[in-house]
Amino acid sequence: MKTNAKNNNPIFHISRIFIGLIFVFSGFVKAVDPLGSTYKFQDYFNAFGGAWIHLSQFAFVLAIVLSTIELVIGLNLIFAIKTRFTALATVAFMLIMTALTLYIALKNPVSDCGCFGDALVITNWQTFGKNIVIDLVLIALLLTSKKLKPLFKTNIEWIIVALFSFVGIFTSIYAYRNLPQIDFLPYKKGINIAAEMAIPADAPKDEYATTFIYEKNGTQKEFTLENYPEGDSTWTFIDQKTALIKEGFKPAIHNFIIYNEQNEDIVPELIEHKGYSYLLVMYDITKCSAEGAQKAEAIYQKYKNTSLKFYALTASSDEEVAEYASANKLTFPFYECDPITLKTIIRANPGLVLIKDGVIVGKWHWRNF
Repeated sequence: MKTNAKNNNPIFHISRIFIGLIFVFSGFVKAVDPLGSTYKFQDYFNAFGGAWIHLSQFAFVLAIVLSTIELVIGLNLIFAIKTRFTALATVAFMLIMTALTLYIALKNPVSDCGCFGDALVITNWQTFGKNIVIDLVLIALLLTSKKLKPLFKTNIEWIIVALFSFVGIFTSIYAYRNLPQIDFLPYKKGINIAAEMAIPADAPKDEYATTFIYEKNGTQKEFTLENYPEGDSTWTFIDQKTALIKEGFKPAIHNFIIYNEQNEDIVPELIEHKGYSYLLVMYDITKCSAEGAQKAEAIYQKYKNTSLKFYALTASSDEEVAEYASANKLTFPFYECDPITLKTIIRANPGLVLIKDGVIVGKWHWRNF
């Protein structure tokens, strides 16, 4: 790119590339996993409550819009496309996000903001701090954004912006109709489930603070385990509160429990089985593709008389399962699992996971069974 003397300010170029890379990374990890962002939007709307809950129906569209905006901003900054317009758009975007992340850090409606999807999970306060750093760098970028000589003519720049937008939308739609091109989930291909569930003997444990509330002469007072009035009959016990003050070690795969009809956890059976096992994930059977379910039935019929194990996992009720199985002539066995766990295992409904000797060796969207 040809630049004049004013374009040689290294602070300007470092600023735009630094912010551009952050936006591209943030947009890309969301674009390759649009359902992950959809679930995060739904978490927010449910946490906010009230009228916000009604916006859950637009969560998927909002997920694609957000990832595309971030990708376009990032690519524009890196390749110096519409720099003045992009700088102003970035400022507007960051004003909204900085205010939102401050609120989230203070109120903590969800455990993490999801700004980098499942690729990089950071706390709400870390997210707010990250946004403050971007805001400071943006100031330098905005003050110098007029100094860069465009590489392309204005009409060509708009075509490039449209192309960037198409790439972002196409990436999300492709991932939705298949599976994420890059799997950032704990249950990715190649992992050993037992190893990812293991907790080291010396791993730090969760730390809790317990507070006791006692009353004396009409006045309530809080005590700790160290100073509560044990044996003092002049105090009357009112309540007890326990709060997590420090989170201990959490394995990559946790809360992975599969229940059979006897309410027994069959995960040990699954991960210790020598050979192949199929997990058919149907997290919400009322929204499950009938075509996908019938494809799965064909797979089950092919292998049911072999040593291969087949488990259909769902979070739906027994009545919903019975009705759906009858309507689609399904004969494979169903097991119960937590809906969040099922959404984390695979981004498909239904989706198929192949396990050999406790190791995930394959994952398929129902369109690609």
